[in-house]
Amino acid sequence: MLSRYYHTLKHLKLKQIFFQLYYKFRTLFRKFSGYQPKFNKYKEGNILSFTEWIPAYESCHKNTFTFLNLPVTFEKINWDYALNGKLWTYNLNYFDFLNQPSMTKEEGLILIQNFKAQLPQLKNANEPYPISLRGINWIKFILKHKIQDKEIDQSLYSQYCILKNHIEYHLLGNHLLENAFALYIGGLYFNDAQLKNKGFSLISKELKEQILMDGGHFELSPMYHQIILCRLLDCYNFSKEKNEKAFLKSYAEKMLAWLNTMTMQNGDVPLLNDSAKNIAPNSKEIFAFAKRLNLTTSTALLSDSGYRKWNIDGAELIMDIGKIGPDYIPGHAHADIFNFVLYDQQPVIVDSGISTYEKNHKREEERSTQSHNTVTVNGENQVDTWGGFRVGKRCIVKVDLDHKDEIEAQHNGYAACIHYRNWKKINDIEFLIHDELEGKASKGTFHLHFHPAVTVSVNNNSIQADSWIISFTKVKTLSLQKYSYTEEFNILEEGTKAIIEFESELTTSVTRATK
Repeated sequence: MLSRYYHTLKHLKLKQIFFQLYYKFRTLFRKFSGYQPKFNKYKEGNILSFTEWIPAYESCHKNTFTFLNLPVTFEKINWDYALNGKLWTYNLNYFDFLNQPSMTKEEGLILIQNFKAQLPQLKNANEPYPISLRGINWIKFILKHKIQDKEIDQSLYSQYCILKNHIEYHLLGNHLLENAFALYIGGLYFNDAQLKNKGFSLISKELKEQILMDGGHFELSPMYHQIILCRLLDCYNFSKEKNEKAFLKSYAEKMLAWLNTMTMQNGDVPLLNDSAKNIAPNSKEIFAFAKRLNLTTSTALLSDSGYRKWNIDGAELIMDIGKIGPDYIPGHAHADIFNFVLYDQQPVIVDSGISTYEKNHKREEERSTQSHNTVTVNGENQVDTWGGFRVGKRCIVKVDLDHKDEIEAQHNGYAACIHYRNWKKINDIEFLIHDELEGKASKGTFHLHFHPAVTVSVNNNSIQADSWIISFTKVKTLSLQKYSYTEEFNILEEGTKAIIEFESELTTSVTRATK
């Protein structure tokens, strides 16, 4: 356990450690002294011009709220409702539902007033992340319905003051960017230069840190990429100053290009790392919003995000040859080195997905190596994922060959050996995967997950998966078993998984049988 903590903590930035301790001690002091923030400052809300943004998913009908596919009906809304876990409570406090198509001005105002009356006693509501998202959603709703209410504005400004003094420097990553986006938009709305400048300063610094050269977000989750890109588009939508607008545009178009490249022909993004459907706006909605903002959507040359994409007779193959993510914030990373997915208009070979953010066995299983299309050795994980959002000991990934028709990489995540994986495009309808374990004698297991809609059968050392034939050489055993596939939180389907055991080497041929 001490070793696990050491390998987890040694990668943190000093800034994260300092603010973890600072916020804890400050909270203790303020509780002891009876400290309560005083919000006396009020500035008249600013009229901002805007282009219609992406509407939110329908999640509220009267007093029934549905998040993560879990509905709850309240007689009196409990904004700290905890029975469905922290993420559900957070979603309740985000107020995304204010901007769902069916929400009327009158209904939205009732919800805001209900929340505002309870706010001083609430726990989750005053945390910086929900404040960040709620602030932007309130502003959108107020602007759309041309609401002028000084009490709502005073409450909103007070929440921004809490956020300004509790920026998530202890977490960094997407949390810090969300804080920055909120401060910037809040500053524009309240015509408050201090809020706006603080927000833009953080945005500038964090986009340079978090957006990779190929345009991908450094936490390597397509879902979080979509979320962050949407918020960046919101900032561009509301921005007024020429230099700020130009800066936001440059990063928005870079992120759009990466998303366009990673989006499959059917409109899906691969559900890699912590990614699920119906959380972020989909790519089609994002591209349409970008077009309304007169932004250009091109394509990206995938590089430092670690993803690569090939076309195989009209099918799309995405491979992962990168590290798991940023060392100091790997909370949304999985032990999925050398994972890949195959789409043929619809998904064929898939990542098993995520169904929960709760710190439980299911969460650990879904982050584990055996839940991805790669190799385990002696039943081990390539990296030590634990505690829901933590990573202990991790490996080094090295790319040895990066060609348009052949890719080879290695990692040292296993105690017994080095794992090499080579992908090679043979022709327009076939590619090979060669796995090699170099080191002590070890049993390798290749895990291969098929989408539940795919019909899978075994014939000797081959698998037929719809119109694809997958053949293995140097295989020791080949078997099929059922697994739990998920595209959305809390919804599980039964899919078929192939378990291929081998020693030292395994060659896998993936070929289109018929079209």
